[in-house]
Amino acid sequence: MDAFTAGILQRIHTTESDLMRAREAGDDFLVEVEQGELDDLHRLAAEHGVQVGALSA
Repeated sequence: MDAFTAGILQRIHTTESDLMRAREAGDDFLVEVEQGELDDLHRLAAEHGVQVGALSA
């Protein structure tokens, strides 16, 4: 796995965790921010052929 792939997968994992914590806290604004970030990361991964697969919830 190259550095780009490892980095994007790690960022997705971190953002998913942050999104889950925001949901648990009931912070609607932060949920929107984290969901937007996650959507952008998934788009970036797809554009570069990175398979996210089971990582995303």
